[in-house]
Amino acid sequence: MEVKEVERCCCVVTVLEAFSTKSPVSCSGVIVHPRTGTVVCTGLPFSRFITDKEPFPADQSFLSPHSFSEKLQIRVSFPTQPKLETNQCAQGEEAFTPLRSKTPQQHEAVAELLMLVNCVEFKQAFQAVFQEADQWRFHGEEEEEKDEQLIKDAQFLSWFAVLRTDVVADSSPHAGTISWQSSSSLQKGHPVVACGSPFGSLCLDLFISTLSRGIISNLAGEDNAVILTDARCLPGTEGGGLFVMTGAGRFHFIGLIVSPFGWKATEWIGLTLVCSVQLIFRNAIRCMSIQDPLRGVWLHPREAGLQISTTAQKSKAVKYPTVCFVDSGQFWGSGVVVASQLVLTCRHVVNGKSTVALKFHHRERVQDIVGDVLFSTKVSSPYDVALVQLRDSAPKVVVPQLAQSFNPGESVLVVGYGGLGRRCGPSLTCGILSKAMNLNYQPVMLQTTCAVQAGASGGAVVRTRSGELLDYLLFCRYCVQQHKGLGCKSDLPPPQLQHPSDCIPEIVAAI
Repeated sequence: MEVKEVERCCCVVTVLEAFSTKSPVSCSGVIVHPRTGTVVCTGLPFSRFITDKEPFPADQSFLSPHSFSEKLQIRVSFPTQPKLETNQCAQGEEAFTPLRSKTPQQHEAVAELLMLVNCVEFKQAFQAVFQEADQWRFHGEEEEEKDEQLIKDAQFLSWFAVLRTDVVADSSPHAGTISWQSSSSLQKGHPVVACGSPFGSLCLDLFISTLSRGIISNLAGEDNAVILTDARCLPGTEGGGLFVMTGAGRFHFIGLIVSPFGWKATEWIGLTLVCSVQLIFRNAIRCMSIQDPLRGVWLHPREAGLQISTTAQKSKAVKYPTVCFVDSGQFWGSGVVVASQLVLTCRHVVNGKSTVALKFHHRERVQDIVGDVLFSTKVSSPYDVALVQLRDSAPKVVVPQLAQSFNPGESVLVVGYGGLGRRCGPSLTCGILSKAMNLNYQPVMLQTTCAVQAGASGGAVVRTRSGELLDYLLFCRYCVQQHKGLGCKSDLPPPQLQHPSDCIPEIVAAI
């Protein structure tokens, strides 16, 4: 698929109850089979219209339309091609050159609910990664936590709806297919595009099928059921699609947006939560022995209505520095391997300890190593630096090349254990080098736009194209403390400050 096709396959789903005081609920959706009008979206809007108020079993795999109010009404709005005005006086090919496009229009169609399916693999991985002890929330601010419906919605994150409309969204020759890809082949750092409609059905002319670009930040669960991306999304994009980009500039459908944001205690986590569409389809097919709503939709005898892409991710293999998890007991963070048995981290991560525990994630394996703190700057020092020597060798480490120049505006990646900690290995987020601060014509501090969280301190900031180490990461808590001093209860994303990599040789030589 091309970008224009990505935009056309996304839609907005509005759910309401006729003759009811309940407010309509809307979300985004993806038209997975345009020829038959089949749509998949998040199941969250439907949770408010379940007739049986008793909690259903945890192993419940699906819900039929009979589980919902008979007055349930569903409408699907999808974008259409804008009408173009042409130059009537021009001749030949120039006659078709558009002068301007009119405001995009949307078509609205009535839809019926085929089923709600519970993605069991996503639920299991979600519960393992986002544990209650960490106070994760995927709904609203603290003041809204008293809303029982929002809490119920949070328990409905693994449910997805399959809908069918009578109106064909696209009549093009390839309208009967959508290219999707198995999530098991995904890797961190793959470029992706998220497509959804911020604020749902509000002001469709402005927001329908809005795109956001990023990378895959982390993966978890069976066949990578849980996908995290730094592609920025807004409320209302739940149910929208995530599409991975191949080397040929084509896009393949890989997941549905579950939540555009999350809170860890009071800290905002700038990653979008996504469920693998492969596993949504798998669970829907499992339910066919009980309910048979899909066989006439995309499982035609001679037609694979949903085409799986076997295209490999063809990209130049850039090796990024090895980043490990550093645990000093009360505090934890990240560290960059700068020599075969030497790790660079932050002073506040080691927290004055003489020994620390380090974890190295290599694919599915985790190796624990004890490290001795060789050097740590004083609290009064402007440099927040510590060096740790490993007692054992780490597996297959990548020692980085140090960058020799720093160019504001260039593409960079952050590699660190922010947000998710030790459960998924290091996360990747992308951005640009936004500022280089100099003293006596020497860079002393860098700033990026990458999304980072507490725990990323000591992680690596690398040049995207080459993997060179630009700097190691400081997590600026001063701005957070000042923000809270103003009476705010939540931690908003602070600026990230880094020491340039050309400081490292001087630090090592001074030991």
